[in-house]
Amino acid sequence: MPRPVALAAAAIPPLLLAALGLSHPTVLTPESAPWWRDLHVIGLVLFPLLALGPWVVVWGRGWLLEGVVIVLGLVYACFYTALDVLAGIGGGHETMALGPGPWVAALFGIADQLVVPGVYAYLAATVIGGVAAILVTPGARRALPVVGTVLVVGGAYSFLTSHIYYPVGVLTMVVLAVGWTAMAAVVPPAVRSPRRSRRRRQPAPT
Repeated sequence: MPRPVALAAAAIPPLLLAALGLSHPTVLTPESAPWWRDLHVIGLVLFPLLALGPWVVVWGRGWLLEGVVIVLGLVYACFYTALDVLAGIGGGHETMALGPGPWVAALFGIADQLVVPGVYAYLAATVIGGVAAILVTPGARRALPVVGTVLVVGGAYSFLTSHIYYPVGVLTMVVLAVGWTAMAAVVPPAVRSPRRSRRRRQPAPT
């Protein structure tokens, strides 16, 4: 993966989420409901992209490692989207249409249950990605992945409960951006196997 692509994939999604979190209402009310709903529509695109962070640091490091991180990323993306749809879009829309009521608490309750596998899957992918980045980075350059791993694991742990609410959730996203970018900047390029490279260069049969 080209280094600029890896850096962009590591940094841009959490930074955009941090910017979005600056305007996240702290309380869902009839007045805040329109932006509450629309903000989470934007989140439908941005939240799943957080899974790119761990993936870019394990890309090309073996099908098993990469596959585990991809599966964990998919679990995160699916279950976090449930939170976005139910508590975010659904909660905001119902508050706009019907006003505050027990239906909002019911949406938040099921959303809080469904999101648990997602946030823990992201934490697991973060630990795996960070450890992999440390192991594949040689010599003195390894210090940066160590720092990056501490940052992203701390950020992923905070993400278990912080969402993107200001200030903790916003800071969590910034920490994730810094940590993943630090690792993507120094992890050496993956070396593809010679067998696969030769097979790719073989001319097509005539």
